[in-house]
Amino acid sequence: MGLLRIGEVANKCNVNKETIRYYERIKLISEPERSDSGYRLYSEDTVERLQFIKRMQELGFTLNEIDKFLGVVDRNESKCSDMYDFTTTKLTEIQEKIRDLKRIEHILIDLKERCPENKDIYECPIIDTLMDKEKL
Repeated sequence: MGLLRIGEVANKCNVNKETIRYYERIKLISEPERSDSGYRLYSEDTVERLQFIKRMQELGFTLNEIDKFLGVVDRNESKCSDMYDFTTTKLTEIQEKIRDLKRIEHILIDLKERCPENKDIYECPIIDTLMDKEKL
């Protein structure tokens, strides 16, 4: 497949042109070739890398984490140990978030159960509970 201009890449990856330029500046993607008239020309590899970056973001990874991950992928030596360290650290963070989300879920369930059927009353037990530090 031939080289693609920035608009074509943006459409294929469902990102805007500024995002692509930003990723170039922060070195998540390499600088593209330039046409004789100065247009950026991207390879299909860049399209795949951008799609990978977007997928990682959808999974909750930050650009900094994606940069570290891609740094490991791009290097030839010690990939396995670096990837293990990266994965272990991210797993710990995710497990902490899950614990926090479960705690929040239990609090919300408890608050919901305090709410009477008549939702038009002036006093709200949910607000009262949230305002009372001892009840949480």
